[in-house]
Amino acid sequence: MNTQFNCIGLIGVPRQPEALVTHEMLYNWLTKNSYHVLVEDKLKEHLSFPVTSYASLDEIGQHAQLAVVIGGDGNMLRAARYLSHYDIKIIGINRGNLGFLTDITPDKAIASLSDVLSGEYVDDPRFLLEVTLYNQHGESTISSFAVNEIVVHPDQVAHMIEYEAYINDKKAFAQRADGVIISTPTGSTAYSLSAGGPIITPDLDALIITPMFPHSLSARPLVIKSDNIIRLKFPKATKILQVACDSQIILAAQPTDEIVIKCAPYQFNLIHSTRYNYFRNLSTKLGWSKKLY
Repeated sequence: MNTQFNCIGLIGVPRQPEALVTHEMLYNWLTKNSYHVLVEDKLKEHLSFPVTSYASLDEIGQHAQLAVVIGGDGNMLRAARYLSHYDIKIIGINRGNLGFLTDITPDKAIASLSDVLSGEYVDDPRFLLEVTLYNQHGESTISSFAVNEIVVHPDQVAHMIEYEAYINDKKAFAQRADGVIISTPTGSTAYSLSAGGPIITPDLDALIITPMFPHSLSARPLVIKSDNIIRLKFPKATKILQVACDSQIILAAQPTDEIVIKCAPYQFNLIHSTRYNYFRNLSTKLGWSKKLY
């Protein structure tokens, strides 16, 4: 047993029950090799095999040195927002769809984890975004975090909003659109990509501002350094707006609120096996390897 990883967390509630076979396989393998395993408490009602210790994500972050996320990227995003506050490494086993972040296939899970637990892995830290809502008196009312993106859009479908974007308190542009996406490099292959945003490699220190269906033929995504602070104002808004963090946390913004988005003071410590190749993963997930004829 490698002394760097004494306690390991198993995280992730899969969409399909048959994916739970991976949880059982890894739990039995890890305990057989004398690792102390903490299983996420959300899995308690889903697992049919005996588990010694259940724990919350915060408890896993406090006590474990490695978290193994089993599922799709949704499970990884949820876990990363919690575990970014702790000194813990995170690796993903894909039991979802694309799996940009959960990149290890189930059939290679034990072989890859064997390498990782023996110290053979590569670090791939990712930063998060922090969003804060300020009321008309300049008071902070609520804040949250996102790994992929923060999306601001109307409370109703197919309605446009007019917003002004300030970067470091300097007005950058004003647009009418269905909304706006502020994305990290990690999120550049997610919602921003669907809206026409660029793909940015995870090691770049940048943010992407991508308008959603802008009412302009000249509107284009904008890439800026991650240490810039973005402030959004809505001078003509009359109805509540929604602020979505990774499409998992939804905040309600009043029309008079200002929305401030910046790089969070946390990062999550994603790791991969030494077999990981970002560009091969990108090519495979997006179908770039397929012949067009």
